[in-house]
Amino acid sequence: MKVKAKLKKGVVEVKVLAKSPMAGKEEAKLKKINVEFITHMTAKLNGTVVWEASTGPFLSKDPYFQFSFTGAKEGDTIDIDWVNNLGKTAKASKKIK
Repeated sequence: MKVKAKLKKGVVEVKVLAKSPMAGKEEAKLKKINVEFITHMTAKLNGTVVWEASTGPFLSKDPYFQFSFTGAKEGDTIDIDWVNNLGKTAKASKKIK
C-alpha cells in the first residue's frame, strides 16, 4: 500500500493506492482465482478516525482512494488500515508533509 499525505492551507490531502485483486464471484471464476476484495478501510490521526469507507468487489483492481481532512499539523502521522473479505489486513503509516 502506498500513502501520500500533504498539508496545504490547513487541509491534509491523502492519497492511498491499495494492492488488492478486488475480485468478486464472477471475476474470480473467470480468472480462476479466489474471491478477494477490500471490505473496509480506515484512516486515523493520533488514534482518532478521520476517514473510513466500506467497499466491495465493485472497485477496480488495486483501488485508489483520495480524501482530505482538517485538524492536523505537519509531522503528524496518519495510519491507514484495511481488512478484506477473508479477514486479511494491511497497515501503513505516513508522516504528513
